[in-house]
Amino acid sequence: MSNELEKTERSPLLPDRHPEPDFFVCDIFDAAPKSDTASMNNPLFTLSTKPDMNPREYQRGNHWLKLSPSPHGLATVHDRDILIYCISQCMAALNQGRKIKRTLRFNAHDLLKTTNRATNKKGYDLFKNALRRLQGTQIETNITTGGKEQWEVFSFIDNAKTIKESREGRMQAIEITLSDWMFNAINEKGKDILTISRGYFRLRKPLERRLYEIARKMCGQSSYWHLKLETLHSLTGSTSSTAEFKRLMKSIIVDNAKHGHIPDYTFELDGELVKIRPRKDFTETYSTAEKPSAVDKIIIRGSGIETARKFACGYDLYFLEREWRDMLAAKKSIPENPEGSFVSYVKWYVKKHGAAR
Repeated sequence: MSNELEKTERSPLLPDRHPEPDFFVCDIFDAAPKSDTASMNNPLFTLSTKPDMNPREYQRGNHWLKLSPSPHGLATVHDRDILIYCISQCMAALNQGRKIKRTLRFNAHDLLKTTNRATNKKGYDLFKNALRRLQGTQIETNITTGGKEQWEVFSFIDNAKTIKESREGRMQAIEITLSDWMFNAINEKGKDILTISRGYFRLRKPLERRLYEIARKMCGQSSYWHLKLETLHSLTGSTSSTAEFKRLMKSIIVDNAKHGHIPDYTFELDGELVKIRPRKDFTETYSTAEKPSAVDKIIIRGSGIETARKFACGYDLYFLEREWRDMLAAKKSIPENPEGSFVSYVKWYVKKHGAAR
C-alpha cells in the first residue's frame, strides 16, 4: 500500500537540480512559427524510457519518415535536450551577428546544468548514451527543413568526441557535429526554430514533453487550438492503443489542472477532441517580445572574447555571455565598455562558482 501511495504522490516534475538561473536559449524575438519545425511537428523521438529497438514508419500527406534504431535503441525525447542546447547556442550566435558552423564545442557540464540533468558520474554516463543514440538512430525522410525538400538518410548528429577530460575521466570540453539536415533548420536565421520554456526540462513524462512541443508548434500564441484525439495520438508517436492513449491523456490533463506543471499551455479533452490554450502569462510575455532588447544589441568585440576566454576556467563562453546579458537585463544596465564588463563578469562568476568540473 505504501508503495502505491508513494507512486500516486510523486511529483509530475523532475527535481530542480540547478535552481540558480542559467543560460537558456532560443533568443528568437518573433515567437510565431514561420515554417515547419520538423522535430516538433513529427514524432522523431521515441517516448520509451527503455531501449527501443523497434523501427518506425510515419506518413502524413506527402511527408513520410522512417526511423531505424541504433544498437543502443532509438533516440528518445529526453535525448532531444542535447539538440535543443546545440540549437540554442547557434541561435544565440546568429542573433548577435556571429557565423555558425555544424561543429560546436562547449563544456559538457554547462549542458547538463542547463537541461536540468544530473552532473554526477551517472549523469555523464547517461549523456554519453544519449549521444550514441543521436548518432546511431537513422532517419529516412522527405521532410522539409530550411526551405529544402529532398530524400535523405541521416542521423541527428554526425559525430561527437571529447576534447578534454577531468582527472576522474569525465568529459569536459566536447565537440558535436550536427547533421546537415539539423543544421539547415538553424541556418535559415531561425525560421524553423521556436523559443521553448525552461520548465520543459523538468517534465518527468516523455509524453508530456511531446505534448508541450506539439502545443508550442501548433498553438503558438493563438488563443485556442484543437485537434482530434486520433490525430494527436499519431503526432506524439505513442505506441499505446487508442483506448490507453485516451486514458493517459485524461490522467495528464487532470494532473496539469491540479499542478499546472506543463509550461505555457492548458489541455482539455472534450469527447474525441483535444483543446489547447496558452496560459495568460505566456501570451502576455510573448506579446511584447517581437524585437531584441537593447541588451541583446550589445556586441562584444573579438578582443573581449579572447580576454574572457583566459579567465573562463573551462566554462563555455556562450553560457557565460548569456548569464552576463541576463544580469544586465535584470539591472536594466547598458555598459559603456561591454568588453570590460564581460571580462569582469567572467572573473566574478568563476570566483563564485569555482572552475568548471
